[in-house]
Amino acid sequence: MAESVNTVHSLPIREAVAVLKRGGLVAFPTETVYGLGADASNPAAVARIYKVKGRPVNHPVIVHIGDAGRLECWAREVPNDARKLAARFWPGPLTLVLKRALGVGDYLTGGEDTIGLRMPNHPVALELLRQFGGGIAAPSANKFGRISPTTAEHVSDDLGDEVDLILDGGPCEIGIESTIIDLSRDRPVLLRPGRISVEEIAATLSVKPEPRDRSAPRAPGRACWNPITRRESRYGSSRATNGSGARGRTARYCVSARDRSAIRAQCGSGPPRIRSAMRETCIPICARWTYRAVMKFW
Repeated sequence: MAESVNTVHSLPIREAVAVLKRGGLVAFPTETVYGLGADASNPAAVARIYKVKGRPVNHPVIVHIGDAGRLECWAREVPNDARKLAARFWPGPLTLVLKRALGVGDYLTGGEDTIGLRMPNHPVALELLRQFGGGIAAPSANKFGRISPTTAEHVSDDLGDEVDLILDGGPCEIGIESTIIDLSRDRPVLLRPGRISVEEIAATLSVKPEPRDRSAPRAPGRACWNPITRRESRYGSSRATNGSGARGRTARYCVSARDRSAIRAQCGSGPPRIRSAMRETCIPICARWTYRAVMKFW
């Protein structure tokens, strides 16, 4: 199994930096979900992310940065709206899609002329970025299409030895992926809902983001986004049917009232069982059934 280090006690950030600089993969915590990180300037390292996840090569990845001042390193145009949102919500669960800089390759953008950038709000992630000094490409640390991990144990169970180092920063605080806003055109467009609401963005920009349209750039993680991420219950796990008679391990999905609107916006009507469960604070659902629902219905 991959080495997992409890960063709450030992903070082995230097070891993680060394792994990244030699082209390795480091799973690390953010406030949203755990990310599978690689040196964003190293095409071979980023290619390992795609291989380990089984991720299609035309799906962009988000580049995490440690300071809003590094936006110009990755984007050739940084509009005022981007600076306003970064000042208001960074570090935090907001990804900005901007026109990519000349040196940013297709291996990060999936062939798009845009790049997704985010500054995470987690002490381990921020210290890792500070010591590393560059951008870290990091989609969620799970196999493509599976439930996004919110603990180091989830990462280890899913990826095992395919990741070189796992930084264990405890459970993620939010547990759903970041909001994604496209600012690469003449108007803000919501590419993926998340913890930061449309209303909060509208209040900052004095204009409401428009819905995604056909000409919008492909969003990182958008095609198979699962907004109900795995979060272990303090009451432990149980056994339950998955809707088809099969039985499997059940995790408890904790969804706050604030996050339910983001989930509804992404899921639409969704499968009936999940629709009715949205009214509850905690949603017990079989993980295998949830995965099947994502692939079939969403």
